[in-house]
Amino acid sequence: MSSLNIEQSIDSKFSQPKKGQGESEAFLSVLKERRTYYQISKNAAIPDSRVEEIVKYAIKHVPSSFNGQTTRALILFNEDHDEFWNSTAGVLASMLPADQMEKTQQRLDGFKAGHGTILFFDDESVIRQQQEAFKLYADNFPIWANQTNGMAQLTVWTALEKEGFGCSLQHYNPLVDSVVQNKWKVPLTWKLLAQMPFGIPTGEPGPKDFKSLEERVMVAGKKD
Repeated sequence: MSSLNIEQSIDSKFSQPKKGQGESEAFLSVLKERRTYYQISKNAAIPDSRVEEIVKYAIKHVPSSFNGQTTRALILFNEDHDEFWNSTAGVLASMLPADQMEKTQQRLDGFKAGHGTILFFDDESVIRQQQEAFKLYADNFPIWANQTNGMAQLTVWTALEKEGFGCSLQHYNPLVDSVVQNKWKVPLTWKLLAQMPFGIPTGEPGPKDFKSLEERVMVAGKKD
């Protein structure tokens, strides 16, 4: 199957939503339900191929500045997933005192206990091309790429949770950058930004407090 046919097949697996007043409730409800799960297992809620479809769909359809499409991803399953967290532990063990590493190891073991991990990157070669082409906005392109990456992370996270997985978002970069490049041969222009371990939840998320929306949202010109 050609690359184009694969993309068309992935698109066809996701139904077309209706548009109109009130149709956003289901979408917003899913966002509300998305939580951070630290206790996860290696059991799978869906086939690995479905996880791949979700990640590819998100990477394709999340918006990006000037349509730069700067977000990249590496999906790790099985032994590769385990090796990532073993390697992360090895890097941190060489840097932390033993008493601190003991607690860190417990945390890393929790991520390793999951079914897989998705690594998110920005392709800096594309960012540099944009900076050369649009010099007036050169300083903004790395920021805009990060924003695109964050939207992809949220999309994947929310979709996986809807499928039955629990996820969290971790940031052991840049400490593990060289490990990832050496083991999985990702391009040197791929800058690692985040790691998302996922698996069937074995515990509940912790409580979540909210700051006042009056302090966080301003409104002007509202008529109804």
